[in-house]
Amino acid sequence: MSQSSKYLKIFAFIYLIFLYAPALLLPIFSFNSSQIIAFPLTGFSTHWFKTLFYQETLHEALKNSLIIAVASSCLGTILGVFAARATTRYDFSGKQITLTFILAPLVLPEIIVGVALLIVLMQMGLSLNLWSVVLGHTLLITPFSILIMNSAFNNLDISLEEASLDLGETQFGTFQRVILPLVFPGIIASLLIGFTLSLDEFIIAFFLTGTETTLPVYIWSMLRFPKQLPTTMALGTVLLVVSLVLLSLSEYFRRRTAKSNASVE
Repeated sequence: MSQSSKYLKIFAFIYLIFLYAPALLLPIFSFNSSQIIAFPLTGFSTHWFKTLFYQETLHEALKNSLIIAVASSCLGTILGVFAARATTRYDFSGKQITLTFILAPLVLPEIIVGVALLIVLMQMGLSLNLWSVVLGHTLLITPFSILIMNSAFNNLDISLEEASLDLGETQFGTFQRVILPLVFPGIIASLLIGFTLSLDEFIIAFFLTGTETTLPVYIWSMLRFPKQLPTTMALGTVLLVVSLVLLSLSEYFRRRTAKSNASVE
């Protein structure tokens, strides 16, 4: 092992600790019996998790977040499938400019996107509610969906599509019966990524939510009350586990897409 490679591994190890140490503290303090978030721990308890079942405001915020996450992930994935199909299969004037414009939310600060959407909706005279958040999250999810679906469509064997057309199938029938089944794991991965992004997103929801709060906005409001902090840590632990499970499933389906396309070839 070279000296530079050794230093690189040490740097990567330190960076991972710095990045994930705060997340590891969530489950530690959420199972602590004390209301004070500090070491040493006073004892093991599941009390803070049990209190989550008796908070009606939390349940309402969770329901709102689930509605938004399902709707925006479905819309973002549908738009992502269409955009990825067009950019990977066809050449047209302004393709790169159009794709760059669609992917812009990936690099724009979310606070800029949130403020811009708020101004546009206010100028159009639209009220702020759950569906305004769905529009904002769809704008955020679509670029991620395009990147996932681009990989899925690029790995397709175009000869399968040509064979289907030669056998008399229509363009729509070929897309429905040949192409979609091959990229279906990629669609599932896009849905899971979009659902996770929407469920955890705070800034856009904060600007567009109106009177119907979402789960991240609810968590932010709880941080103002020190007595609610252990319950917030417990809720954060649940969200952390759910996010890790969804991301793991998304990666599984992404690899399954690549593997299935490789076996077809």
